[in-house]
Amino acid sequence: MPTYTVYKGSESGKIVKGETTRELKGDAVLVKVTASGLCGTDEHYKKQDMALGHEGAGVVEDVGPGVTYLKKGDRVGWGYEHNSCGNCEYCLTGREQYCPDREMYGMHNLDQGSFASHGVWREAFLFRIPDEITDAEAAPLMCGGATVFNALTSANVKPTDRVAIMGVGGLGHLAIQFASKMGCDVVVLSGTDSKKDEALKLGARDFIAMKGKDSIDVGRKIDVLVITTSVMPEWKVVIPALAPTASILPLTVSEGDFTFPQNPLILGGHTVHGIAVSARAVQRQMLAFAALHNIKPIIMKFPLNENGIEEAMGTLRDGKMRYRGVLIPQ
Repeated sequence: MPTYTVYKGSESGKIVKGETTRELKGDAVLVKVTASGLCGTDEHYKKQDMALGHEGAGVVEDVGPGVTYLKKGDRVGWGYEHNSCGNCEYCLTGREQYCPDREMYGMHNLDQGSFASHGVWREAFLFRIPDEITDAEAAPLMCGGATVFNALTSANVKPTDRVAIMGVGGLGHLAIQFASKMGCDVVVLSGTDSKKDEALKLGARDFIAMKGKDSIDVGRKIDVLVITTSVMPEWKVVIPALAPTASILPLTVSEGDFTFPQNPLILGGHTVHGIAVSARAVQRQMLAFAALHNIKPIIMKFPLNENGIEEAMGTLRDGKMRYRGVLIPQ
């Protein structure tokens, strides 16, 4: 049974080095971690006694007796979901992220994560990484990339849609790329002009700085609003810019309430989409789409050890990450 290093949260919030042992049975696969993305959700669990990280990329080192298609040396990644029942209505219709018996980061398999030397995961929840994408680039796609791609596809975004991305950060800079490569007319809504040039290079056609404004002129109205910021927009400013029957996709994980004025929601025919993590089929599609269209995260690298994790999480907390942190074993 393989024993390997994991990096855990603690009651004090300090990163703690530990070990875990897993048996290679059934379709279990031992993956040597070569890169781990850092997600804002990891910060939520920093004070929990659990292994951190859920944006893993690595190389298959060994396989259990029930493994059928992965082999030693394959490059694979994994994300937020680790397992599901496989038999319920949601699993059988490719929506296993809503399975009542799903196993997710932060709730199950607390002894291991992607902040580690290795991980043991079910073959069915591992994804081959395309040759066009490096491990360091692939890691943030396992959650961040999958989240925005899943949101856009779940909302049935069309190439003719005017798509607004609110925020140019870890999720936003990926959403701009995915939406623009889908053929959408992308406008970015941000606080100031500081990220305008970068947003336009990533594929946005328009950029609007919103700070201090009571109204905005977006030109053509917005069909899809993707919210990647940590706070909700000033709806009185944004609602007049929405097209009738617009879709609203709030992606930031928050413990607070989602509020929206009721009359504009009804009279505008708008739809608010609650979207969980990506299903496996969508995850595969996302990786194929990213490889085909050269979509890659902008990353900052840190050592995959206690000090590196602390530095990376501090950089994210201080709002200085450009735009996804990636932990690399030394």
